[in-house]
Amino acid sequence: MITGVGPDTPLQQSFASVRHGERAVGAGVLVAERLVLTCAHVVNSALGRARFDQDTPGPADTVTLRLPHVAAGVDLTARVVREMWRPPRAAAAGSGPVDPGRVPYHGDLAVLELTAPPPQGAEPAPFLQHTYAGETIALWASGNPLPTLRAVPRVSAPPWFALDVLGGAQVTEGFSGGPLWDRARQAVVGLVVAVHRAPETAACGSLPATMYALSVPAVEAELPTLPPPSVPTARRGVQQLLHALERVLTGREAVLDCERRLAARLGRPSVGPAADLDRLVGLAVGVRRGIPELLDLAGEYVHPAHADPYELRPLPGLHTAREDRERLRRAARTVRPGEYLTTRQRRDLSGLLAHCTRTDPRVLLETVLPHAPELPAVTGLADAMDALEGFGSTAGAPVAPLLQGVVRISVAERATGACYPAEDLDAWVERVAARSGVDAAAVHQFRADVEAAAAPARGNGGLGGAVHPVPVGAVRPAAPRVQVELLPAPTGRRFTYQIWTLADGQAHRLALVRDAEAGSEQVVDDIRRVLRTEVREDPETALVEYFLPAAWLGLDVDAWESPDSDEDGPFAPGITRRVVVRTTERSRESYAGWKQRTAALPAAKRLVLDHRHTDRKVARAQLEVHRDAGTVIVCCDPHHHGMLLRQCVQAGVHTVLWHRAEHGERLVKDLLALVDGANHTEVPEVVRLERAKAMAEPESAAHPGRRLSLLYDAPDHRPPQLAPDAWVLTQP
Repeated sequence: MITGVGPDTPLQQSFASVRHGERAVGAGVLVAERLVLTCAHVVNSALGRARFDQDTPGPADTVTLRLPHVAAGVDLTARVVREMWRPPRAAAAGSGPVDPGRVPYHGDLAVLELTAPPPQGAEPAPFLQHTYAGETIALWASGNPLPTLRAVPRVSAPPWFALDVLGGAQVTEGFSGGPLWDRARQAVVGLVVAVHRAPETAACGSLPATMYALSVPAVEAELPTLPPPSVPTARRGVQQLLHALERVLTGREAVLDCERRLAARLGRPSVGPAADLDRLVGLAVGVRRGIPELLDLAGEYVHPAHADPYELRPLPGLHTAREDRERLRRAARTVRPGEYLTTRQRRDLSGLLAHCTRTDPRVLLETVLPHAPELPAVTGLADAMDALEGFGSTAGAPVAPLLQGVVRISVAERATGACYPAEDLDAWVERVAARSGVDAAAVHQFRADVEAAAAPARGNGGLGGAVHPVPVGAVRPAAPRVQVELLPAPTGRRFTYQIWTLADGQAHRLALVRDAEAGSEQVVDDIRRVLRTEVREDPETALVEYFLPAAWLGLDVDAWESPDSDEDGPFAPGITRRVVVRTTERSRESYAGWKQRTAALPAAKRLVLDHRHTDRKVARAQLEVHRDAGTVIVCCDPHHHGMLLRQCVQAGVHTVLWHRAEHGERLVKDLLALVDGANHTEVPEVVRLERAKAMAEPESAAHPGRRLSLLYDAPDHRPPQLAPDAWVLTQP
């Protein structure tokens, strides 16, 4: 029973407890007057079915709910909305069930419709997209505040994102389906779907538990017919918007008609004759993507007397259509700067982008926003579009960054010779540009410029060979990557791990998970299997990246090989592939140093840490003094390696080269000569060749390539980090 107004009142007004008899089995959140959003596996538990049952519940299958903060102890009845039943499935497309142990999976959403109006005081929750800066909270299934979890978003792995649970809280079953609440922004930013607990043998508090949530864009993509959710009311720019609308909606009938049509678009009830400009703007401001919808509708009400866009001298007191529309757009961008598209435009674009494979999202952002101080982490084209949507057009750039991005994707897709989806993307751009006041000639000129810039990269394809164009914003020919997130057991001789691939211009793909402890030979065998089945190594061989906790950077993964068990002999990735070590641990402080060293990479210096720097304070001071050093040579007694490597990671160093057994002045000279003149991107190949030379000269025991290791954390993509320790994945 809500008696006052507090920071979590909107959460409490919308929080639902999903029941199986008298037991709470999960949670949900009110998204419209009678609609509750939750997870499909929570509904299955409430109906006494198997957790991942695929069958749609029928009309006779009723679910019991409570709104514990609005009407404690009052049972409500609801039924599944059949067209919004999305049981868990293994792949983004299709309907196959989830394979045992596969994470993340897709779907796992359900919408329940209450059979009667909710109790007084219940209100739909406001929604916003999550960020990586703020703390969030999650309530347990019953709504009791005592087991509340605090968590901070850590990384995206669409359709999920992972959060670190704070304060050493014990994560138990019962959080699934519940809203993830951002208290600072007063909005729901995700739906809790699973947790990952440390094994019982893990030391208490050694690593935080991880919680997984479905993002708001993922929910919208899965449930396109779900009414747009509410958003926290914005204040800035509202008066500007009212002023602009007064000049467009010039009669009461226009206001009533616009309010009725907008309410229908947003799935909200119209207030009918009570509508006025304030209520109209309040409706638009309070719903996700409501402002672009209002802008789209209001453009149809420009007075015919103003309709000539080329009229330079309007009659006194009148304004041209161009002026009125531009004033509306400026006010709309002030009220909601991160929303450019209507719900339908966004969904149409997402559907087209699902067929695009030629464009790397990170390269696209760097191309469209070359001067942005910091680019957001993105894992797909849909993420990149969300990022570009928040940037307005800059001076001298009449085409908005979002439209620039779509044009570049279209050019990249057309280069393959396929008309679809390139032509549909072009049509989408022209429709959105026309409704957004972007001149069609500017769009055509921008497309021509992008195509012209891509033309020199096409080449002649060789003698009778095929031409392989590389459009601007597309993936340049680059070596595929196999990325192994390795989680050592306490002994350091057994491991659990997951293997990701990044190849053929595709996004990161989880290729293999091994949650039973295995030895190094099994790790290498699995890498070979992934290389054979998942990676096309043409024209370059793959880069193998081992991701390790900072305490385990000393593992000699670069020397691992499989047993000599087949006709090919042993498989030694360190010789035939470029093998590097990377770290899974970067604090905010180390990331700041990493960014500073990234900016200095074109002229980065080399730094040597030897026996004079084995004191932790001295090493740290050296790294602080040389904040432009991109490559560090570690050359000291091996038992100091671990400390120095951790110091380098903490200072944000990109590249560390060291020998696991030898040290001395001669080795320093050899290693400096090895990297002298090499661009930082060339270092992994230089090290691989040095290892191969050492293997080719078995009589030379002193060859520097023997047991040579490389920590290489250069500015490129990282795999989604889904588990901080051995897998114990549960459905809370």
